[in-house]
Amino acid sequence: MPSRRHLPLFLLLLALMGLTGFGAHRIAQQLGITDLQATGLHRLDLYTASLDREIGKYAFLPGTLGLERDVLELLDRGERSKLAPQVNAYLEQLNERAGTLAIYVIDAGGQVVAASNWRRADSFIGEDLSFRPYFREAINSGTGRFFGIGTTRGEPGYYLASTLADASRTLGVAVIKVSLEQLEKSWSTVEAPAMVSDENGVIILGSVADWKFTTLRPLDETTRSAFDQTQQYNRRALKPLGLKEIAELDHGARLVSIAKTGPEMVSVYPVAGRFLAQSRPLAGTPWTLTVLSHLEQVDEIARSRAMVAVVGAAFLFMLGLMLDERRRRLKDRLAAREALQKAHDELERKVDERTADLSAANQLLQDEVAERIRAERTLRAAQDELVQAGKLAVIGQLSTGIAHELNQPLAALRTLSGNGVRFLERGDVATTRTNLERIAQLVDRMGLITGQLRTFARKSSGQLQPVALGKALDNALALLEPRLHQANAEIICNCPPPEPVALCDTNRLEQVLVNLIGNALDAMDGQPAPRIEVACECVDRQARLSVRDHGPGLDEAALAHLFEPFFTTKAAGVGLGLGLTISAGIVRDFGGTLSGANHPDGGAVFTLDIPLLDEADPHD
Repeated sequence: MPSRRHLPLFLLLLALMGLTGFGAHRIAQQLGITDLQATGLHRLDLYTASLDREIGKYAFLPGTLGLERDVLELLDRGERSKLAPQVNAYLEQLNERAGTLAIYVIDAGGQVVAASNWRRADSFIGEDLSFRPYFREAINSGTGRFFGIGTTRGEPGYYLASTLADASRTLGVAVIKVSLEQLEKSWSTVEAPAMVSDENGVIILGSVADWKFTTLRPLDETTRSAFDQTQQYNRRALKPLGLKEIAELDHGARLVSIAKTGPEMVSVYPVAGRFLAQSRPLAGTPWTLTVLSHLEQVDEIARSRAMVAVVGAAFLFMLGLMLDERRRRLKDRLAAREALQKAHDELERKVDERTADLSAANQLLQDEVAERIRAERTLRAAQDELVQAGKLAVIGQLSTGIAHELNQPLAALRTLSGNGVRFLERGDVATTRTNLERIAQLVDRMGLITGQLRTFARKSSGQLQPVALGKALDNALALLEPRLHQANAEIICNCPPPEPVALCDTNRLEQVLVNLIGNALDAMDGQPAPRIEVACECVDRQARLSVRDHGPGLDEAALAHLFEPFFTTKAAGVGLGLGLTISAGIVRDFGGTLSGANHPDGGAVFTLDIPLLDEADPHD
C-alpha cells in the first residue's frame, strides 16, 4: 500500500491509466470495425457474385423445354398422348447433362406428367404440386423462384419454374430443381461465415451446416401453420439461431451476438460470440445475404493497444516523476559533495594507516609460514631418521642370528681351504675342485645374507611404486630366517594367485613386515614349535595382508594403547615401544591402515590394508 504522502500521486496515476486505456480501446475498436466493414463489403460482393453465378447457370433451362415439341404436345393432349416415355427419357438425359437434382413438367392443373426420375420408386409423376408456391407464381407471372425441401425425398433445393404455352393458352409449368450444396461447401472454407435467409427469416443457405433451417427471429403459430400447408420446409423444427442485435452502425451494419448452444460446432472459424453483421438483398429473389465478421481479432487488437497506451501513460508519468526526483536529488548531491570529499580524504588517511598495518602483519605471517615450513621439513627429516633408527634397531635384534649364520660358513671356509691346500699338495685335484665349489656356495650364501641386510638398511626415498606383496614377504622372511630357524618357527603362507600388487615403498613395507613377524615371534617366546600364519588377498580395491600368531593375545590395555609411542608389552629393556608406532606411520604414508585385534581362535592378528595399483594410473 502506498504511504499517505504518495497516495495523491498514486490516485492520479490510476486515473490517467484508466482514461488513457479507455480512450485507446474505443479508438482502436472503432478503427478496427471500420476496417472490418470494408472487408465485409468485399466479402458481400464475392458471395453475391458466386450465388448469382451458380443460379444463373440454370436459369435458362425451364424456358428451353417450351421449345421441345413433344413436351408441348404431351401437355396439350394429356393422357391421350403416348409421348410420356419419350419426354421422360429426354428429361432424364437433360438432368444428367445439366447436373441438376430433378427436371419435371406440371400440367395446368398442378399434376406432374413427366419427370427425370421416372425410373425411381419415389418418382414425382402423378403428384399434385398445385400447392407449391413456385407453381402458383409461375402460373400467375410466367416464372417462379422458390427454395424449399422436397415433399417426396426431403431433399432441399432451389426451384426455377417457367410456364409452357402454345399460341393460345398456358399448357403447364416446367420446373428445374438445383442443389446449392457445392456452393455451401465453397463458403465453408473462407475466413468469415455467411448465410442466406428467405423472406420468412429462415436461413436456407449457410457456410455453417448447423445454421441451416434455423430462424433469425422467433416464428408465431400462424406462420408455422402456413408453412405446414405449403410444406416449404417439409415440417422442419425451425429453431431460433439465437442471434441478438447489440447496436446499429453506419451503412446498415450491425453488431450482433450469437449464443453458444449445445455441443461445440466443428468449424474453421468462430460460430459464437460477437460479430459485425452486413446484409444485402439479392436481386430477383426475396432473399437476404448476410456476412458475419467475428470481432475477436478486433477486440484483441483494441485490448493490446489499450494496454500499450496504459503502459505508455504509466511510463510517461513515471518518467516525469523520475525527472523531478532527479532534479531534487541533483541539488542534494551537489550539497553533499563537499561533505563526501572530506569523508574521502579522511578515508584515504585511514586506508594508508591500515595498509601499513596490513603490510606489517603480512610480513609477520610470511615469516611464520616460512618457520612452519622449516619445522615441517625438520619433522619430516626426524621421521625419516626415526624410521631408519627403527631399521637399525631391527638389525640389532637380528645381529646375533646373523652373526651365527655367518660364523658357520666362515668356519667351514677355514676348514675347506686348509683341506684344499693339503689335497692340492697330494695332487688330488678332483677333491680340491669339490672343496672350492663348496667354498663358492658358502660365499654366495654369505653374500645373499649381507646383500639382504644391506638392502634393508638402505635409507628409503619414500617414493611410491608398484610392489608385489609376495616378493616383499619373501624378502622379510629371508631377513628373519636365522631367527625363525633358531626359534624352530613354522611359517604358513596363504597367498592365492593372482598376487596382489600394491602402491607403496618396497623398503619400508619390508620394514613393517619384519616388525610384525618379529613381534609375532616375541609373543610366542618359549613355545617349542611356534606357528605364524600370513595371508594376503584383495578386498574392495585394497591389498590386505594379515599376520597372526598363536600367543596369549592382547589384553584390554594393550588394545587401547597399541599404536602409542613407547608403549610395549615386552619386558623392560627388550624394546622401546616404537615399532608399531613407526609401522603405523609408514602405512599411513602409503594411504593405508594398520590395525590389531585378537583372533577368535586365539592369538593376535595384525591386518595391513594398502591401496591396490590402479592400472589406469601409470607409475615410473
